[in-house]
Amino acid sequence: MKILGIDPGSRITGFGIIEANKLKFNYLASGCIRTQGDLFERITTIFQGIGEVIEKHQPDVVVIERAFMRPDRPNPDAAIKLGHARGAIIAATGSRNIAMVEYSPNQIKKVVVGNGHAAKKQVSYMVCETLKLNKAPQEDAADALAGAICHAYHCL
Repeated sequence: MKILGIDPGSRITGFGIIEANKLKFNYLASGCIRTQGDLFERITTIFQGIGEVIEKHQPDVVVIERAFMRPDRPNPDAAIKLGHARGAIIAATGSRNIAMVEYSPNQIKKVVVGNGHAAKKQVSYMVCETLKLNKAPQEDAADALAGAICHAYHCL
């Protein structure tokens, strides 16, 4: 099964693709879609970028990180922008009839690291260990790969 994990963001959207066969995971690709310009340009870039990743790698399922807003630092404007980015990802995926699932950041961290409140460095380290990578991917791509790994464990 090919799993495309996506860490949504209005400025940087991370993606990571793995192939899962039982408990064996193979790294296929990862990267970031970096956006510029006004919100409309950024959302269009995300939609097109995710579409290109899907066309190139033909995943069986797409995993997206659920939106999270910290209760101690609420930022409605950021939440709305993140919602737009998620909408572009959902539209790019849905228009290609690919199954989509979502997990909260805490669910992903709990599965990958064993601690739902793990630091980003811990997530990155465990992604490298699990996928036997020589070098850590960019932070947003590592989070996306963690989402893919989380789903692979849930499917087994």
